[in-house]
Amino acid sequence: MNASGKIWTAGLVIIGDEILSGRTHDKNIAQIASWLQVQGIRLSEVRVVPDVEARIVDAVNALRNTYDYLFTTGGIGPTHDDITVDAVAKALGLTVVIHPDARDMLETYYASIGKELTEARLRMARVPEGAELIPNHMSGAPGIKIDSIFLMAGVPHITAGMLDALTGTLEGGAPLLSNTIGCWTAESEVSEILREVEKAHDGCQIGSYPFFREGRVGANFVIRSIDADDLQSCIDTLCEALSEIGLDFTPGGI
Repeated sequence: MNASGKIWTAGLVIIGDEILSGRTHDKNIAQIASWLQVQGIRLSEVRVVPDVEARIVDAVNALRNTYDYLFTTGGIGPTHDDITVDAVAKALGLTVVIHPDARDMLETYYASIGKELTEARLRMARVPEGAELIPNHMSGAPGIKIDSIFLMAGVPHITAGMLDALTGTLEGGAPLLSNTIGCWTAESEVSEILREVEKAHDGCQIGSYPFFREGRVGANFVIRSIDADDLQSCIDTLCEALSEIGLDFTPGGI
């Protein structure tokens, strides 16, 4: 949250049949959410859609009209099923063009590895008209920025590089801080404590994440706030409440 009290939000569209089929395990949600958190932006919704233009268009329009920023991953490569650029352009009512700087980047990259820029590879220079580029130092093919929409690669380490290039360029609020308390107890045993502690600290949220490990039931409680003092106060109150009912707890989680 910034001085005006605004909470900046983002939506994410994960695109790809391979994600929905289970052939590929998505790793981008976690890294994008973590990156956004540091930028003072909250990831508020994620949709996973197939390589179907109409489905991508629907998701893009729904999320771009709901949140401050929209990110997409997947579908910007050189093959026939890489249709994200076309779908986003359609959602925005724009034509698709070859970005001259993207063409130059691809030519330089493929020349450096002894390959030519084929028509298929040139597809990665296609952008919605008026778009800017997000640098990609891994494979030459850039990401794309159009208004408040960011189109990025599906390969996680390439996505990470594109996020790095965007660091500090988006307007956001205060970063969301968090800390974790681990406890060997069923969350149902402390649900009322969690509710009361959160209620007493307006600027904090407490998430409860149960697990079963080593034959025992436990839970990690993640406390979040944009204010460090509020966060610590909430942690102290929670720890005191757990101690009062005879529960041991582990700072940092179990």
